[in-house]
Amino acid sequence: MSQSKELFSYNTLVHAIAGSVGSVVGMATFFPLDTVRSRLQLDEKRESKNTLAVMMELVKEEGFFTLYRGIVPVLQSLCVSNFVYFYTFHGLKSFHGEKSRSAGKDLVLASIAGIVNVLTTTPLWVANTRLKMSGLKNKSTTYNGILDGLIKISRSEGIGALWNGTLPSLILVINPALQMATYEALKRRFKGVELTSVNYFVMAAISKAVATVLTYPLQLIQTKLRHGHNYKELHRDAGTLDLILYILRIYGPMGLYRGMEAKILQTVMTAALMFSAYEKITGFVFKILLSNSKIAH
Repeated sequence: MSQSKELFSYNTLVHAIAGSVGSVVGMATFFPLDTVRSRLQLDEKRESKNTLAVMMELVKEEGFFTLYRGIVPVLQSLCVSNFVYFYTFHGLKSFHGEKSRSAGKDLVLASIAGIVNVLTTTPLWVANTRLKMSGLKNKSTTYNGILDGLIKISRSEGIGALWNGTLPSLILVINPALQMATYEALKRRFKGVELTSVNYFVMAAISKAVATVLTYPLQLIQTKLRHGHNYKELHRDAGTLDLILYILRIYGPMGLYRGMEAKILQTVMTAALMFSAYEKITGFVFKILLSNSKIAH
């Protein structure tokens, strides 16, 4: 019974809310980098230049606000997604107890949390990818927000289309799992030491950089499956393996890393800021709870 209470505890809820808010802060700050990453991954006609050059091109061609196209639904989806992820991870962690913690166990728990997150929130990200790419000239369908996107996609392509990219997404749970396991391992190394926001920022940046480099090709394929590829020689319903083989044949191994510079910048900076905010929020809330508990007694 006590384990069940830990799984659905107030502490777990605090971690979930802090993770959710932290992710929104991080993404809102570095959102233009995510826009550049999406364009480089999906717009095959756009020359693969450095991040700043692509950003300036987009502003010149479509206006400054194109860098923030789709930011509201992305933040909404991210809020839900990270709430689910952090609640599941910290709930499972509390359920298993702190004494038996290890990098391997953290990796397993983070992977389970990632699977739960993917299965419940993929439709939100499919709609988001379509919204973000609505600036492409070859896209005739317009979407007015997440709900409108979900309805239009399910009506025109079938409800199964809302889970496009689920297979690589399930494989990609290793990305946040590796990040979380590495981050928790780094925190354990400094147990008992009072860490600053800079410490949290650096630890989160390192853990995210490792996870992103190792899993980027699958992230590229995931984005193409969600949005729909533009390869005329490849059938529309091409799967994960079809896309990988086609890209390797036409563009070579480096084709699987198109847009990675922007992705590295965006994910590392976003994750670093997210975890800094997350740690500060949880620390602040738990300090208040501890103070109130002492006053009550």
